[in-house]
Amino acid sequence: MNYKISHVSKIVTCKINLPASKSISNRLLIIQALCNNKFTINNLSDSDDTIALKKALLKDNNEINVGAAGTTFRFLASFLAIQRGKEFILTGTKRIKERPIKNLVSTLQSLGAKICYLEKEGFAPLKIKGTEIIGGEVEIDGTISSQFITSILLVAPIFKKGIKLKIKGNLVSKSYVKMTLNLLKEFGIKSIWKDNIIEVKPQKYIGKTKTVEADWSAASFWFEIAALSKKCNICLVGLYEKSIQGDILLIQIFKRLGVKSIFIDGELHLTKIYSNNEEKIFDLAETPDLYQPLACTLHAKKIKVKFTGTDTLKYKETDRIYALKKELDNISTSINTYRDHRMAMSFAPLCLIHDRITINNVEVVSKSYKNFWNDLSKAGFIIDPLSD
Repeated sequence: MNYKISHVSKIVTCKINLPASKSISNRLLIIQALCNNKFTINNLSDSDDTIALKKALLKDNNEINVGAAGTTFRFLASFLAIQRGKEFILTGTKRIKERPIKNLVSTLQSLGAKICYLEKEGFAPLKIKGTEIIGGEVEIDGTISSQFITSILLVAPIFKKGIKLKIKGNLVSKSYVKMTLNLLKEFGIKSIWKDNIIEVKPQKYIGKTKTVEADWSAASFWFEIAALSKKCNICLVGLYEKSIQGDILLIQIFKRLGVKSIFIDGELHLTKIYSNNEEKIFDLAETPDLYQPLACTLHAKKIKVKFTGTDTLKYKETDRIYALKKELDNISTSINTYRDHRMAMSFAPLCLIHDRITINNVEVVSKSYKNFWNDLSKAGFIIDPLSD
């Protein structure tokens, strides 16, 4: 399905209930599966990635296909490796088979995990024989994906000797590792992070009821809408003012682009303020998911920028730097989404500048934000379905 999207007044007034954080939801599902005393997770994400992980954890089957859920694949690689006496095949879509996994697998293998490749070396699908992992000291490259580190840290308390994880190179998406350790702490797991070494001793998770906060990554598209609108009064519901999500940096980043944000009675209100369009540098090493909505905003406002910290983007759902440049170069025609949810959601607000935008394969948003198109309608956007 393709949509033609427009907005008559370019004045946006709305109140939006944002989706739950899939990053937090996915971590909590692994913790819940490892916890002896079961607990309830409220407001679990309904994203494709989280649904895929939940199904995989409930499934009594040795072949697990995660579809396009990259996070789910990485988290399960470590989780399945400690399921003693069981054997699994872990696979996914064609794109999953193109995304490198060797850094994670090699680290798990050096800890004693029994994992082998079924097709191409360094890529899915994987054959995993669950075993007791002793743990101990190990090194991992921090420049490729923080999810590899999170995947190991979530299961590290179960290792016989715990883990002393030495991170080599500059750690990308550091805020996501901090999120993981914050959640471990909430569920009774102590850790020590000094310099480039994270240490987790053998411990037991302690269950507690947990409510998932709304997704700051999803909020980024509303910050983009605020920045590109003529005038706005946008209220976002469900975000935590003291969030463990790194993408809360949106507040600081978009203030430089004319968006004022203030919490009132637990709800975040976005309005417009003056901003000067001088050349800017944005370092997204901590928050790479903000690249597309930010880059689209800057392009629309004709602001010259230099991005740093974007090296990992070529390994995402698509090569995000290539895809974004190609579609911005063809902004007057319909936008291809490359099976990437953030492409669809980042380009839709550009109708505030270009009058109409056609987005192809709009269903990709279900990966993280199922109600995105309905929420746009609430905000006065006109969405006309087109035939493929």
